[in-house]
Amino acid sequence: MLLSEVFTKDLIKVDLEAEDKDEAFEEMVDLFCTAKQLSVREEILKSLREREKLMSTGIRTGVAIPHGKMQFLDDIHGVFGISKKGIEYDALDGQPVHLIFMILVPSETDKHLKILKNLAELLLNPEFYMDMYSQKDVEGIYNTLKKHEDHLI
Repeated sequence: MLLSEVFTKDLIKVDLEAEDKDEAFEEMVDLFCTAKQLSVREEILKSLREREKLMSTGIRTGVAIPHGKMQFLDDIHGVFGISKKGIEYDALDGQPVHLIFMILVPSETDKHLKILKNLAELLLNPEFYMDMYSQKDVEGIYNTLKKHEDHLI
């Protein structure tokens, strides 16, 4: 499954307003629930928070990849958010997070491991982070993701 199939244009949030991790989760989950017309906000937030208790998903300088498994999902979904000012995230390096790749997956699958692997490969390229960070609209973010992803295929 391609990242551009997971992080679709309707699930990209430019200029996150959140100041901390929990606010970012709420803002991104609200976008997801609105776009998919689902009323499962609290269940998603609970799953993300439970996973976060194990270890911070702020894994690289400026990047977080929160993820959670939910019984009611039938497919993998991604929500991407960008914050120019940075979000206090309790990241492993202690630095603010600017790019958040949220992954929501059905309970009975490990398909998200391929998505995590592809993201990890992209994040090894410093140009990917800078290209994504410099985008100002949904179209630019999506096209940048697709452009870098094409190099993985």
